[in-house]
Amino acid sequence: MDKQYEALFTPWKIRDVEIKNRIVLCPMGGTSLFGWMEFTGCHFDKEAANFFLERAKNNVGLIIPGIAPVRDTILGKWLWKNEKMFSELKVFMDEIHKTGAKLFIQLTAGMGRSWAITDHIAPLHKNKLTRAIVKPIIDTSYNLASPSECPSRWDEEITCPAMTKQEIEEIIEAFAKTAKLCMDAGVDGVEVHAVHEGYLLDQFTMEFFNHRTDEYGGSFENRYRFPVQIVKAIKAACGEDFPVSLRYSVESKLKGFQKGAMPGEDYKELGRDMAESEKAAKYLQDAGYDMLNADNGTYDSWYWAHPPMYMPQNCNLDDVAHIKQFVDIPVVCAGRMEPETGAKAVAEGRIDAMGVARQFLADPQWITKLLEERLEDIRPCICCHAGCFNFCKHKGHANDQGLSDTRGLARCAINPPTMQSKKYTIKPAAKKKTIAVIGGGIGGMEAALVCAKRGHKVTLYEKSTELGGVFIAAAAPSFKEKDRDLIAWYRREIGRSGVEVKLDTEVTDVASLDADEVIVATGAVANRIPVPGIDRGIQAVDFLLGKEPVGENVVIVGGGLTGCEIAYELYLQGKKPVIVEMKEDLIAVTGVCLANSSYLRDFFETNKVPTYLETALVSVEEDGVVVRKDGKEFKIAADSVILSTGYRPAPVAAKGKHIHLIGDCKQVGNLRSVIWGAWDVCMKL
Repeated sequence: MDKQYEALFTPWKIRDVEIKNRIVLCPMGGTSLFGWMEFTGCHFDKEAANFFLERAKNNVGLIIPGIAPVRDTILGKWLWKNEKMFSELKVFMDEIHKTGAKLFIQLTAGMGRSWAITDHIAPLHKNKLTRAIVKPIIDTSYNLASPSECPSRWDEEITCPAMTKQEIEEIIEAFAKTAKLCMDAGVDGVEVHAVHEGYLLDQFTMEFFNHRTDEYGGSFENRYRFPVQIVKAIKAACGEDFPVSLRYSVESKLKGFQKGAMPGEDYKELGRDMAESEKAAKYLQDAGYDMLNADNGTYDSWYWAHPPMYMPQNCNLDDVAHIKQFVDIPVVCAGRMEPETGAKAVAEGRIDAMGVARQFLADPQWITKLLEERLEDIRPCICCHAGCFNFCKHKGHANDQGLSDTRGLARCAINPPTMQSKKYTIKPAAKKKTIAVIGGGIGGMEAALVCAKRGHKVTLYEKSTELGGVFIAAAAPSFKEKDRDLIAWYRREIGRSGVEVKLDTEVTDVASLDADEVIVATGAVANRIPVPGIDRGIQAVDFLLGKEPVGENVVIVGGGLTGCEIAYELYLQGKKPVIVEMKEDLIAVTGVCLANSSYLRDFFETNKVPTYLETALVSVEEDGVVVRKDGKEFKIAADSVILSTGYRPAPVAAKGKHIHLIGDCKQVGNLRSVIWGAWDVCMKL
């Protein structure tokens, strides 16, 4: 092991529970051991159990599974009433302890206004009749209940009801009963979710959301009463020595409803500021909490708690390290933490442990590889949220995602077997075949690797001189360092896989290939808008690859994810971007997590980047563009125009019994659809 990481591999204690190292697998929605959004109700989830056991065998110190509502979201059953589930948990805990890891169960009071109500469920809630009909299955009013009446984070037309005192008391009792069952099952501790991220308990602590006039609103003590009563009830049921962690946001980074603060921004905090946090951390410790599992943010500033690639690495460390000065209990910091930075912070006593979440989805063995000094073998998390947490929102929509994604959180765009082991698994091929893969982008490389692992003889053809395809352009912006790491990881894996690689080889006649099966992964080509002067525009890929320089003032036509990322990169370069988008919002697509999209929207608004929505391109001129909005045409001056108006499939061959299309040449999507689609095809060959 490299000496710079030594501090991460020293033991520490939470009360009397010793943890073997300073790496905490932080909770992620969808990894609950008690199931997630299943219509069978709460149960012991074997997929999640296998997920954690594999990581426990790979040297993680402390595991905290994803949230388990004390009252199940579906069917409304209280967790403590399912005795069989806790019997199965006990058997699982014996297996976890054999690895030397420890495990805390995270229990949640609920989400309140942050409950990610979907486009499918929202209409049912808005209608009194349908709300009553679905109540026995999914009680939307209960799930949305907040400290006071306030708008939903996800659907502004929904007013969340105020939680009753009876409901509060039932939740407190449920925490105590559930924690006792966890303790009896051999669980090492529990974590209370959460005075954190704008969830229900956090909403109670903030005057911005809490307008109650009873003992749960008003003064500091009243606003923090709910989480205080929970820990006291747990301690009364389980004893003082049973560890209770608290998921905690140091600062809310909240500017208003659906408005977050940018890193380094001078703004008025409407949630918990640092002065209150210094007081609150000590107050919560004195109430009985034994650890703070900390970062920043709310769902209105979601990019602090779920940092996309645009956020700085180790983005929460300074705030979390500051708050540690005001408590005597251990403090964990999460948020794009890098091992070298985490180890240094632990060695200096700034934090007690490093929290990591999504990297465990991308590579379950990353700690083992770090210990063995094989950092280049670690498949990097690229912070895309496309598989793990793609709750998406844009104007006119609530959480605009399908039911399968709502139910299937904590999967991974770049590692399909994560939380999908029954669907995606490598099995030796019944018949070994010769397979040709045309296209050396991410999809082609993934297909080649999967086929090679199954025992096939694989040849990979790439028309350019390097592997990576269009993802080389996607990874070009300065903030895409993890994307560039992923390309390097793929090239290394291909290099040692036994796959024969033929670069600078364009395949135009598929029939000429000596192969039993042909996988086509030739990607897509840019759409061409039929407007005058379109040839004056620069294609997004050409700009990203540095083929076309741009001037000071740049219009980007297309406010999807690629166009917005280009505008962001141009701003970072000191240029003056302007975005033109036909839809009513930026990044108005399904599958892009709100943490990612809201960062870019908030960044453009905060930094006054001009954005023209519901605006059509009329023509591209020598000195700008002519556009149309509300029936009126006007000109936007520009030195350069970048076109980011989507793509269409471009397969080199589309038909044939043994021809298989994957990725964008089949249907334009994202990295997740490319990689998962490759597995869908290759597992059948």
